[in-house]
Amino acid sequence: MAAKSKILIIGATGYIGKFVVEASAIAGHPTFALVRETTVSDPKKAPIIESFKTLGVTILYGDLYDHQQLVNAIKQVNIVISTIGGDLEVIADQVKIIAAIKEAGNIKRFLPSEFGTDVDRVHAVEPAASIYRTKAEIRRAVEAAGIPYSYLASNGFAGFLTPILNTFGEFKSKTLPKDKVVILGDGNQKVIFTKEEDVAAYTIKAADDPRTLNKIVYLRPPANTLPFNEIISLWESKIGKTLQKIYVSEDELLKNIQEASIPLKIFLSLGYSVLVHGDMANFEIDASFGVETTELYPDMKYTTIDEYLDQFV
Repeated sequence: MAAKSKILIIGATGYIGKFVVEASAIAGHPTFALVRETTVSDPKKAPIIESFKTLGVTILYGDLYDHQQLVNAIKQVNIVISTIGGDLEVIADQVKIIAAIKEAGNIKRFLPSEFGTDVDRVHAVEPAASIYRTKAEIRRAVEAAGIPYSYLASNGFAGFLTPILNTFGEFKSKTLPKDKVVILGDGNQKVIFTKEEDVAAYTIKAADDPRTLNKIVYLRPPANTLPFNEIISLWESKIGKTLQKIYVSEDELLKNIQEASIPLKIFLSLGYSVLVHGDMANFEIDASFGVETTELYPDMKYTTIDEYLDQFV
């Protein structure tokens, strides 16, 4: 049996990064997490690093801005997965990973940080447009460098359903609305939300699959690809109550985006792309550019949106 690929995760302690590290280790890959030395003393991050060690993950110290540390880390693995997030500058600075991969010369696959909609197929307004554009520029830089890649279009994280169904008004809400819901657009566009653990597991499966080489890898689990109105209907059936629905037109939403402050402005502009234009699922996946995970891995179980909503009843 061939040895498992060695995987390095950059951005390992971030929102999705920690799930990817865990999925890699659980799948039996020799797993390496690149973390800043200061992260170890961060009271919020230290427990995450300890959990990595428990899973047998190798902790490497370094960051994007120390080229030699980056090269040294990359030379120890076969696959690099970037899960960095935050501001545009950090996303753009993935060019430093590209430069280090080129110098190291040993990487058989790079997955830049995407974890959202397909950035080459979106209808966007600012500030979301700049996020999409920056990620697209990283794609072009990867291709220009001749680095083998997979781009993961995982669409929505299930954990974002609570702020979305609360219309981004309660970013840290742990509950779902039981009286009324505000819907951006008409609610008929299909959206896709997948539990973070499942996103991570699919990411690791795709990372060294020859069928995903130089492809966009889409997560479109059939049971999780639903019109937004249908998700609301599922929720209503669970609580035995019909919610008051307030629809926001495209023109009204554009006005709201103009007037909103950060971070609401960012979320509303992403909502414009996803909920008004349906950018998660408004096109067919052609084999010339993409593959879909549940078709590649039909035996893999995933949490359905119906099941996910049960925890909020």
